[in-house]
Amino acid sequence: SYSISNVFSEAGLSNVMRWIPFAMDERDLRNRVKNKMIRPTTIPQTLEDLIFEQAVAREALRLAFLQHKAFASRLKGVQQQRTIADSFDQDAVGKSLIQMMNLDILIASGGVLSHAPRAAQTAMMLIDAFLPEGITRLAKDSIFMMPHLGVLTQVHSQAATEVFEKDCLIHLGTCIAPRGTTRKGQPALSYCLTFPGGEKKEGILKAGEMKRFPVETGTEAQLYLDPPRDLDVGLGKGVPLESTVKGGTVGLIFDCRGRPISFASEFPERRSQLKTWISELGVYSEEALER
Repeated sequence: SYSISNVFSEAGLSNVMRWIPFAMDERDLRNRVKNKMIRPTTIPQTLEDLIFEQAVAREALRLAFLQHKAFASRLKGVQQQRTIADSFDQDAVGKSLIQMMNLDILIASGGVLSHAPRAAQTAMMLIDAFLPEGITRLAKDSIFMMPHLGVLTQVHSQAATEVFEKDCLIHLGTCIAPRGTTRKGQPALSYCLTFPGGEKKEGILKAGEMKRFPVETGTEAQLYLDPPRDLDVGLGKGVPLESTVKGGTVGLIFDCRGRPISFASEFPERRSQLKTWISELGVYSEEALER
């Protein structure tokens, strides 16, 4: 809220507008930015306001993450030690140490993420901003508790851990996203989901598609993925993968939009893309799709 003008300036008009599924002229957009800057503590009053603020939030998160990845790079001639070893790759000088394929979980924290009206909105903002790859669990900090638990762990680590696991985290689900890009309409991922009880869901997703399967918190499903030869789901390009995935308030989200996401260049087609993704995940109400 307080830095919205800087985010808008650095991200640029086109990057903010690509997340908005309805027509909005530049003057209207800039007025919204200035109004929020003048009154940073206000909350969205309309669906338009909410979609606009979450679009800017995506860009704020994306820019912050790019900066973080730039800082977390290997310096020439400097030997480094890292505690989160599985999330870092120190093979290349100057290359970012953060490898999205190795990250197990993304946790959303802060008002715009933790207090989004729908859990699917939080999940979608995380996916759009950070572009997770492979299989990544999604969760949110329910009431901005994590910083305080970090302090508590120095006094009573067991209590902090129990509160963190039982009261702090709300599990949103799991994102499954192949790394790489392929042509629109081409097969991007074959999948087979086996639920407790033996029920199976099988299918093939095409490039540019998203799909959600409701899977409740605490429920696990067996997943088999078979990507085409130019896409990677965790074991290398074209290599199949079997895994156990966990559900949540949103469920399982398959994201085959590419890494990076492939947007249509013209607004009418891009609006159709956004509305399809929004509808599939239930991100906003039907009102947003009718505009």
